[in-house]
Amino acid sequence: MPKMSFVVVDRTRAPFLRDAEAFYLARLKPYTQTDWIVVKPEKATKSRPDEEIIRLEGESILKRVPAQAALIALDRTGRMFSSREFASRLEALYMQHSHLAFVTGGPLGLSSAVRDAAHEILSLSKMTLTHEMARVFLLEQIYRAFTIMNGTKYHK
Repeated sequence: MPKMSFVVVDRTRAPFLRDAEAFYLARLKPYTQTDWIVVKPEKATKSRPDEEIIRLEGESILKRVPAQAALIALDRTGRMFSSREFASRLEALYMQHSHLAFVTGGPLGLSSAVRDAAHEILSLSKMTLTHEMARVFLLEQIYRAFTIMNGTKYHK
């Protein structure tokens, strides 16, 4: 069975989003083994530049991505797919790699080091999403992709 890791900065604070994450992670169980890895966020202060926070979080992220996994970074500069295109891309990635690691940054985004290390950079929307909301959208689209690949009734 293929493996999928999710490397995220900070825990999900909103209870309704935690519930949605748990819902989709449970729905993914028949299709893939999942691992949820939380990276501690860097503290923001008025005297600390955003660039430093992004760089330090990026270093922490890269240390937590499983060594054998293909890193897929979520970033506004990434490639956008329709649901069917994403299902095809996910299938192609699994043909090349048995373990995928989806990475979402914190409120400030991802470092260039994380983007440079990525096998793929994915964008969910041209709109700005909170990092917590992006996780739920990603999980739903991954679940949808698996149902498309397996011909299960969900995607219309």
